[in-house]
Amino acid sequence: MSIEVLPGDVAEPALAARRMGTLRALARNPRVIIGAAIVAILALVGLLAPVLGTIDPSEINPASRNRKPGAERVIRDDAGHEKTFVHRFGTDSLGRDVYSRVVYGARVSLIIGITAAILAVAIGLAIGLVAGYVRWLDGVIMRIMDGLMAIPAILLAMGVVSLSRAGLVAVAIAIVIPDIPRVVRLVRATVLSIREEPYVEAAITVGTPTPLLLVRHVLPNTVAPLIVQGTFICASAILIEAILSFLGIGIPPETPTWGNIMAEGRSLFRIYPHNIFYPGVCLALAVLAINMLGDGLRDTLDPRFAKRV
Repeated sequence: MSIEVLPGDVAEPALAARRMGTLRALARNPRVIIGAAIVAILALVGLLAPVLGTIDPSEINPASRNRKPGAERVIRDDAGHEKTFVHRFGTDSLGRDVYSRVVYGARVSLIIGITAAILAVAIGLAIGLVAGYVRWLDGVIMRIMDGLMAIPAILLAMGVVSLSRAGLVAVAIAIVIPDIPRVVRLVRATVLSIREEPYVEAAITVGTPTPLLLVRHVLPNTVAPLIVQGTFICASAILIEAILSFLGIGIPPETPTWGNIMAEGRSLFRIYPHNIFYPGVCLALAVLAINMLGDGLRDTLDPRFAKRV
């Protein structure tokens, strides 16, 4: 008696084994582990900002202006009881607690970075699929993308912000627009190499609708490079947001961000360096960790780099 083996019976275990192999490779990559751990810690700090923050980050106290790290402050509650409060990172020129502002700033920076990465990848993926598969639209779309890429990202972001009201949404949009062409070019290159594959041509021959063809055969092959590209976009978005806020055209000053904190402390940097040092360290650590995570994912998920790991 013979047992019929269906293709799915072989494909599913092979796919599961391949996924397990990828997970094991990621777990062995130190850059992935270190980068993911630092990003997770920063994300946890942002989520728990109301708990970790020792005082309202917007509370102004002129009597505690420009206190150095470790300075103590006596607080009296409504009942008249005194409590000693320590400014761990010191205070700024308005008497606001730098530690609480840095903790709350992590939330804003990560929201900007993750939102920009998701939007840029989603929009770039849709445009790239169309450009790579619909031949007569390819030239038009790519010339537009080339025009956007010809403008430096920071200048394009500054132009977009200047045309709208400053705020979280405006900054996110300004950061997303310069990153879309890079995603489009990545997806388009992937589609151009995939659409000539025999299984894609076979699907076209049997009359598979174009949207189903893109979703079933083309889209899965873009997931790995898009994950890697998304991490780099996230790191770039955090850095650009800090630059815009530092220049005074990003997030409004009343919202604590790492860029705003450094912008407000730059005039007294020589005398009170803590106003720039602590948010600067957090910014550098976040960008370094996300880039490290992206490098590790690229080395593991990209076949051209996987052999080096």
